Amino acid sequence: MSGRTRVRACPQRTCVGCREQSGKAELLRVVLVGGRCVPDHRGTLPGRGAYVHPRQSCVDTAVRRRAFQRAFRAPGPLDTAELQSAPQATL
Repeated sequence: MSGRTRVRACPQRTCVGCREQSGKAELLRVVLVGGRCVPDHRGTLPGRGAYVHPRQSCVDTAVRRRAFQRAFRAPGPLDTAELQSAPQATL
């Protein structure tokens, strides 16, 4: 063996708010549950996920741009109150 250690690949995702790429571990996964955008802190909820930085500015930008509707391919308005009212620490 050469003594080199293998670096694990970190999956990259794009924030739907600011459109910057970051590691998957640095972003918050959001899923659509019954017309509501719900934060998926453990990353285990079923369905399509959208990723956003855990900052209120990115969440607000995504809501303003209707980025969650496009990411989830949803036809109508989505309820994002749970994301917008979440404290900074849990986002």
